[in-house]
Amino acid sequence: MPGLIGKKIGMTSVFGADGKNIPCTVIEAGPCVVTQIRTVEKDGYAAVQLAYDETTEKHTSKALKGHFEKAGTTPKRKLVEFKNFDTTKVKLGDVLTVNDLELDLENGTDWLDVIGTSKGKGFQGVVKRHGFGGVGGTTHGQHNRLRHPGSLGASSWPSRVFPGMRMAGHMGNERVKVINLEVVKLIPESNLIVVKGSVPGAKGSYVIVED
Repeated sequence: MPGLIGKKIGMTSVFGADGKNIPCTVIEAGPCVVTQIRTVEKDGYAAVQLAYDETTEKHTSKALKGHFEKAGTTPKRKLVEFKNFDTTKVKLGDVLTVNDLELDLENGTDWLDVIGTSKGKGFQGVVKRHGFGGVGGTTHGQHNRLRHPGSLGASSWPSRVFPGMRMAGHMGNERVKVINLEVVKLIPESNLIVVKGSVPGAKGSYVIVED
């Protein structure tokens, strides 16, 4: 199965077989409900839409209420389409869980890709955003230049700033994909996956887990 919608629960650590302490991220993946199956004949492409995370009817539009009723499920918060599904193996209203990811930890190590939205940092300067060192010391009257970018390099010719110049600006709040995260542990009864390393986003943010 290509993947599931999940939620980043937070970080913890576990001890490996060699006794080393491994930093890990706990992800709640599913249960997800199949709310739409797109076909080439009808939609021009094949995909399966999954829905995750319960919400109330009060916070759901009439159009989405009808959409969820057609699938025979309650209103959900998050909808995502997956294009690599085998549409012949799922039907409207099916509930998919961690067990459907086909992970086999007993016979070796498994890996997952995780997509999330990184934490937003707002407008940041070049030192924080790009790791610049600043202009330099505080001698010769440089009392207010410590964290400034310095010269941009273009003066009388070509009299402009080249595209892609590393400058201050909006940082974070971007879609980030982390590939090949080692699966350390599965807790199927709680739909939890423990992966080695960090996952983009804040606690409680939505993530997409790809097998």
